[in-house]
Amino acid sequence: MQRIPAFLLILAGATAPATLGAQSCPPGAVLDSTGARLQGLVDSLARANPSISGISLAVIGRGGCMRFEGAAGVADRTTGARLTPAFTHRIASNTKTYVAAAAMRLVEDGRLSLDDRITQRLSTGHLAALRRDGYDVDRMTVRHLITHRAGIYDYAMDDRFIAATLARPTYRWTRSEQVDSAMAWGAPYGAPGQVYHYTDTGYLLLAEVIERITGQGLAPSLRSLLNFERLQLGATWLESLEPQPATAGPRAHQYIGPQDTYGFDASVDLYGGGGLVATPMDMARFTRALLTGHVFRSPATLTLMKTTMGSSGRAAGYAAGLSGVRVGTAEGWGHSGFWNTWSYHFPAQDVTLAASVTEQTDRTVSRALLEQAAHVVFR
Repeated sequence: MQRIPAFLLILAGATAPATLGAQSCPPGAVLDSTGARLQGLVDSLARANPSISGISLAVIGRGGCMRFEGAAGVADRTTGARLTPAFTHRIASNTKTYVAAAAMRLVEDGRLSLDDRITQRLSTGHLAALRRDGYDVDRMTVRHLITHRAGIYDYAMDDRFIAATLARPTYRWTRSEQVDSAMAWGAPYGAPGQVYHYTDTGYLLLAEVIERITGQGLAPSLRSLLNFERLQLGATWLESLEPQPATAGPRAHQYIGPQDTYGFDASVDLYGGGGLVATPMDMARFTRALLTGHVFRSPATLTLMKTTMGSSGRAAGYAAGLSGVRVGTAEGWGHSGFWNTWSYHFPAQDVTLAASVTEQTDRTVSRALLEQAAHVVFR
């Protein structure tokens, strides 16, 4: 695969929106070799793994004075169009961090409590469906939904949902159909608060909570609560539920083995468990803004988001829409997604990394990209 010489490394005068809260960068600083090394890493991983069509990486660090965007490979196997950092990607479960952050914005505004019973917040139809399947909705809270401790069966990873998607990839699902499928296909994992089990179904319901409080759909709710405009997330949108921003680039093709999923209807992964489309740089912008205190009004809200499972703020396990990650001794917070996307911020190193590997089945390359990119920028 041909090298894409598409990187940008800024060490002087950086005031880009990606660097909210950035320190003043030294005037006249000389570009160093970090950008070239990161691009070389992306190129070498692409060459060593020809089954992967494309790799895209974004990095923000050094108080925001360093910014890198790089890509290698192709955006479309059929046309051979080159993948560049301008291409957007379906980011799947990375969306959960945005949904959880929007819920936490409602918490800090006093419009929602994590201890609210879902009977106060959900539609009667969805509550009835949960009750019919044996869920104790009277004990289930928003906190249980946001931390995957509600015990609600996950429709998204059920073999029947996967089979239905492959059989009819352009079918337009509704949220209620997916909730009803979860009820029909599986039993509760446990009583509310009893067991952790990752579930898209819970986040579909959390998104509904947000919508019912704001009186808006999920797309405008996320956009306003998280202030996409201020963060300048010009290449981020909720696919098919709002127009693609004029500033967003074309969407890359993402693959499951030989299967090109570009034409899959967005509703396969849309209503809160997933659904956002973004560039890796926009993912890095949001993750960094969130975890450096530029999304919430109060630092206590971020602390609550990171400690709501009693993790004492350490990057371990799953909190409220945030997952801990370790690279060597470095600890970060962020999320990953089904389509082989991830975005993490490492506070001690002041580095944020985000990426998309457009082959869903190869997680080893994705992990290698994270570890090797971190090695370059943590120095």
